[in-house]
Amino acid sequence: MTEEQRSILKRINDYSEKVLFDIDPQKVPVSQQLEKLRPVFQEIADEKKMSLQDVFILYMDIQSEATCATEAKLQEDLKDINDGKDDMPLLYN
Repeated sequence: MTEEQRSILKRINDYSEKVLFDIDPQKVPVSQQLEKLRPVFQEIADEKKMSLQDVFILYMDIQSEATCATEAKLQEDLKDINDGKDDMPLLYN
């Protein structure tokens, strides 16, 4: 992920925290959630001379990449905690 992509992702996520903080993502349709994010998508689209749809696609791509990286890091951390073993350590004897 490039620095520009990281910046875009942070900007959208920061905005999302402000406008979606009280929304239950399990109860509110994705279309309504996206509508709340439209202003930041449009702002970025205007700045980058991109279509709104292209910004949304870019966001989905970089968000997916960030999620995969976070998951990989978590798996590596869990492996380190477990000394590289595939099974979980026993907590009690």
